[in-house]
Amino acid sequence: MNKNLKVLGLMSGTSADGLSLAYCIINVKERRLKVKAYSSYDYPLKLRKEIEQARSLDLSRISALHFRLGRLWADMCRDFLDKFRLPVPDLVSSHGQTVFHDSKKKITLQIGEISFITEKLKTAGVSDFRPQDIAAGGEGAPLVPFFDEFIFSGKKPCALLNVGGVANISLVARGRKTLGFDVGPGNSLMDWAVSFYSKGRLAYDRNGEWAMRGKADAGRAAAFLKLPFFSKLPPKSLDREDFGLDFLTKNFDLAKEKKEDVLATLNLFTALCVKRSFSSLPRRPEKLIVSGGGAFNRALMKNLAVALPFCAVESIEKYGFHPLSKEPAAFALLGALCFMAKPNCPYTATGARGKRILGKISYPFGLPKL
Repeated sequence: MNKNLKVLGLMSGTSADGLSLAYCIINVKERRLKVKAYSSYDYPLKLRKEIEQARSLDLSRISALHFRLGRLWADMCRDFLDKFRLPVPDLVSSHGQTVFHDSKKKITLQIGEISFITEKLKTAGVSDFRPQDIAAGGEGAPLVPFFDEFIFSGKKPCALLNVGGVANISLVARGRKTLGFDVGPGNSLMDWAVSFYSKGRLAYDRNGEWAMRGKADAGRAAAFLKLPFFSKLPPKSLDREDFGLDFLTKNFDLAKEKKEDVLATLNLFTALCVKRSFSSLPRRPEKLIVSGGGAFNRALMKNLAVALPFCAVESIEKYGFHPLSKEPAAFALLGALCFMAKPNCPYTATGARGKRILGKISYPFGLPKL
């Protein structure tokens, strides 16, 4: 097997707004990963709505969505490779689109059939990472802490926060057990509110502009932290709907409250969730490295800095990664390790019983020659 693997990582997150792709050069033995190219593709509004409502679809429609996403992603992969003039990778690794996740019942479902990608690119693929972790007693999430440890573990403790639809945090340090868990809603509640106020025309609060103009209800934001999820000890994970539209409409009168104030309050709530999560960390990190769409939200980055005055809050861009490239790069790494038959399970974060190899391999024809 070649020392360097070319892996195309795919991530369609809980925000359900599009597909992110990262073309990575990975050397597992030397613990090196370089993102050679990154891009994201937005979904049409109709498709985004269908993904958001996927749990209510009947069997025929959910099956059709599973295949339609696979075909769409295959076209996006081909366009991505052509745009950046990249060779076909040794491997495609896809997280899939989560349409259901229940940490209590330990049930999860990711859709988006990878076979359409492997057929179009004529290369191997890895997908469906979470079930093996659940079968081994874990929650199936979060899986990104494995990447955080691989890339960022050093002498001093470092915390990494990814703010997608759900926010999750990792604590890594060389020679120490890696810890990771979901901390609460990331962008999901803010995205629902923006969709309501814009009548579906907008998907998110760009750069946190609405939140910056609003006045946060600090008391209400803090009161949400009394919910049972926040007192639960790790491992713990969330589904997008745990803090979804029902939560938003129950706690806010969207028809009467100013959109800027609602966004400011939700933005502060997300930051307070992160602050609350620090009580579950055995060591206080000196810095918090932020990735995901939340890294572009100026109001959120400001709220995090105020909530965590003892910790330097930095964007992952400082370390050479586009904030939206981290998750597809993480699944590129998990896929590479699965393909090499090496453990890739962050079991200390998910609660699984020990080292496991997560993922299922698909071949378009025979075994590849690497």
